Amino acid sequence: LEEAAFQLQQIFRIDISIALNILGIESMRAGHSRVAFTCFKLAADRGYSKAQFNVGLCYEHGRGTEKDLEKAGFYYCQAANSCHPMAQYRYARLLLQHGPGNNWDRHHKAVTLLEQAAVAGITEAQAYLGAFYMRELQPQEKRGLKYLLLAANSGDAQSRYHVGVCYEQGLGVQQNLVEALRHYRQSAAAGNRQARERLQA
Repeated sequence: LEEAAFQLQQIFRIDISIALNILGIESMRAGHSRVAFTCFKLAADRGYSKAQFNVGLCYEHGRGTEKDLEKAGFYYCQAANSCHPMAQYRYARLLLQHGPGNNWDRHHKAVTLLEQAAVAGITEAQAYLGAFYMRELQPQEKRGLKYLLLAANSGDAQSRYHVGVCYEQGLGVQQNLVEALRHYRQSAAAGNRQARERLQA
């Protein structure tokens, strides 16, 4: 009986959190950002990862509350620890750009989170990782190209352009101008200005 009561409490807690999060989303859409933030925060503090992510967004962009990157990082971290892929991506970016502590530890943690988000199919994480590996002090071109291709195949025109650059310059792949042109054309067709300029050049 105790176990059944505990299970009911858990379901009730989760249902309330889901309802609060939905109410927050609807309030945000209606332009009531303070109400939305309050709903997200109540659900987040009950441990609901989707709401934790939404609170992180509110703090990062100053919606319904004052902008506070430290608090945004705290809530993104909580959601990321519950395997929320978009929170993993956003928290990793905050760590790389504004994070406290040891540079190497921060860098390592951020890359691990980005890779988890990329594997989960987050296009932004794939694109970010691709560019990240290409720009490192010691570039990992094959690894970078792998993530750029994943993002390009998910429809990211900027990543498609960068894949074209890789083929044109032989970065992480054998130089192939025909393949470079194909990627530039696809990127340009999707509206990428850099790809259009590269094709004209």
